[in-house]
Amino acid sequence: MNKQNAGHLHLISLLSLGALIVLGILWETVLSPVKPGSYFWAIKVVPLLLPLNGVIKRNIYTMQWASMLILLYFMEGIVRAMGDADTLSRILAALEIFLCLIFFFTSILYVRPYKKIAKAEKKKQEASHSAG
Repeated sequence: MNKQNAGHLHLISLLSLGALIVLGILWETVLSPVKPGSYFWAIKVVPLLLPLNGVIKRNIYTMQWASMLILLYFMEGIVRAMGDADTLSRILAALEIFLCLIFFFTSILYVRPYKKIAKAEKKKQEASHSAG
């Protein structure tokens, strides 16, 4: 993968994470809150803020664990798409699922070459230790 593709993957990851944060806030405060007038459930976006700085800085470790964290939001989207009675809420859930999938796959594809390099380095070190 060249640097331009990696840059695009990073940008798409970052944008999808940002869009997911905005979606979560708008969903639970304005668009289709669980309980109208209550903004409490907007707190669900707080865990998405934790990896934001690391994703901005292209931290490989952060992008790895954030891709696992995002699966919780994917599950929430599935549950709400299947269970919510409100049509708007179902549409928002589908958007959440879509954004989660985008973040997950672009993050994994971004991290993949770095993992290959780390694996090759480890093999190289193991070979030098066993030879010496």
